[in-house]
Amino acid sequence: MVTEVQWHELQRDPKGVAALADEGDVRVRRRDGASLLLIREDRSQSAADGAVTAARALRNVLAHLPRELAARALLDEFPWVDVLPVEEQAQFALDFARAFQASAELGQWSVLDQTIREWRSTAIIHADPELAGKLAGPFDGDFGPVPAPTEV
Repeated sequence: MVTEVQWHELQRDPKGVAALADEGDVRVRRRDGASLLLIREDRSQSAADGAVTAARALRNVLAHLPRELAARALLDEFPWVDVLPVEEQAQFALDFARAFQASAELGQWSVLDQTIREWRSTAIIHADPELAGKLAGPFDGDFGPVPAPTEV
């Protein structure tokens, strides 16, 4: 459970907010920025250790399943996986397990988020046969300069 307080409450009564953090996580709402989340360090480390253990267990479970079955196990959460070719479904399951473990061990969930975003984009391409055909090549000629990602 997350208790919510306003920034001014933290400023006015830091000991009271600290007492709330002893009981559970505290979300501090700010008007001029993103909310802050106060978590006691001992609970944070326990959560991180649990995430790493879960990631290792998931990787091992998926590694012992036939690749096609591992991909099917992820369909409830990621229904777009069904659009991918069978061999790519299996590769998604493998990439997902590796990214999950890497994210847990690094404490940076952006690794897993990036993997999911890339595979979802791949599924979008496969869902559009015309686009998939264009991207399958072959390509003739030069398509000109590619703008930097910030220019798009």
